[in-house]
Amino acid sequence: MTRPETGRTEATGAKFSLKSMQTARALSQLAVRRIASGMRPGMTHSQAHDLAMATLQKLEMERNWHPIVIRFGEDTLKTFREQSDPARVLGEQDIFFVDIGPVWEGHEGDAGDTFVTGDDPQMQACAEAARTLWHEVADRWHADRLSGQALYAWAAERAEAMGWRLNLDIKGHRVCDFPHAIYQAGRLGDFGLCPATGIWILEIQIAHPTRPFGAFYEDLLMEDDAPADNGAAATAELVAG
Repeated sequence: MTRPETGRTEATGAKFSLKSMQTARALSQLAVRRIASGMRPGMTHSQAHDLAMATLQKLEMERNWHPIVIRFGEDTLKTFREQSDPARVLGEQDIFFVDIGPVWEGHEGDAGDTFVTGDDPQMQACAEAARTLWHEVADRWHADRLSGQALYAWAAERAEAMGWRLNLDIKGHRVCDFPHAIYQAGRLGDFGLCPATGIWILEIQIAHPTRPFGAFYEDLLMEDDAPADNGAAATAELVAG
């Protein structure tokens, strides 16, 4: 139910369902893991995009509500609207992230995660740090009912303490029954109240303090989540696959 004080910022459509949001979320996370498991050194952005689209179609998505974004290497520092370098290919020792926005059951999924080819320990640490920071921020939301503004202020402090730089141009956003844009516009990091469950995407993008790469992780804030595993389940599935 929309809280009166939030006006249209947290409004949803007549067909909105938390259950359908959970379904879209789960399928989006599954798709990200499957896309990542198919990525290979030497792939171009075009090949990676085709892999992602084929994966989403196999999972019977209804449509994309935002474009597929896959970043390699230095492009992992770019924000959503910046263009990837078309000449860049995935290296043997590289870092990449996948960001998708599919629709299932008329509801918007949005999932993103970062993965590493090879065994560069700093790249691996960066990918894991983005997940860890996301879960720590989500835990503050669960425990302390912070506003969106306060969550991102704390995230920036926590990232610095962990040895990374938080990109505050990436501040999260709304989702709901498609299309959410007719109900509101605005970023989670600018929202002055505690975000409601099931309609806000918390985005975390960090940068290595000295090397030219970063990591990205995003997920839906949900009240009834199980305790976070910091990506262990996703990693296990990739290894098994």
